[in-house]
Amino acid sequence: MHVNCPNCKKEVEWSEASQYRPFCSKTCQLIDLGEWADEEKSIPCAANKDQELSSLPDIEDIEALLSAQSEDFFKE
Repeated sequence: MHVNCPNCKKEVEWSEASQYRPFCSKTCQLIDLGEWADEEKSIPCAANKDQELSSLPDIEDIEALLSAQSEDFFKE
């Protein structure tokens, strides 16, 4: 499977050989980390954060759904 580097958009193979996946290199990985650290990137939150979180599924429910999937589900 191939994905585009979130920083430079270069195509990256999604495998164990791609040490910095989804990034193409350590440089792109550090650029992204710096943007998060400088708060250039953020995850938007709702006005009532507690209400939003209460509607999210538990991790156990997510794990159960994933374990019920066939191996083909996780392939390209």
